[in-house]
Amino acid sequence: MAGKPNPSAKPGKTPEKKERTGQFGSIAVNRRARHDYFIEEKYEAGLMLAGWEVKSLRAGRVQLAEAYVVIKNEEGWLVGAHLTPLNSASTHVIATPTRNRKLLMKRRELDHLVGAVDRKGYTLVPLSLYWKDGRAKLELGLAKGKAEHDKRATEKDKDWKREKSRVLKDRNR
Repeated sequence: MAGKPNPSAKPGKTPEKKERTGQFGSIAVNRRARHDYFIEEKYEAGLMLAGWEVKSLRAGRVQLAEAYVVIKNEEGWLVGAHLTPLNSASTHVIATPTRNRKLLMKRRELDHLVGAVDRKGYTLVPLSLYWKDGRAKLELGLAKGKAEHDKRATEKDKDWKREKSRVLKDRNR
């Protein structure tokens, strides 16, 4: 596929990569969720955000570690997510970093989640926050809690896979 060279590109230089926390890609990941829960199903939800919150997300100033999702009055809410306000963006607004944020989901998905959480004992945990078509999206998981021995078994499997890949890598040399 021979095309014209880019006249603005300097020879010998590679173009700069786009920031992962900027307009594209992942904003925040909740690693703790995969450690503490078995993730059964994943869902994508939009978020209702204020202007200063969007600017904080673009700056990557969000934490999902203690966050969880609740369903009240047939609406989904993200509770406990911490968005640190930027000094320059929130001068005229009283910013509440841990306020509850409404999730934007389809009625059918919400009804399914209500049934699973109420009747089957599942939990809704936020897995990651990312940009999709210029909008902030939250990936949430329908999860069951892990017992302590399950966490140890998962850690053991992860260590074994890592060791196995090292041995195979050394063998191929």
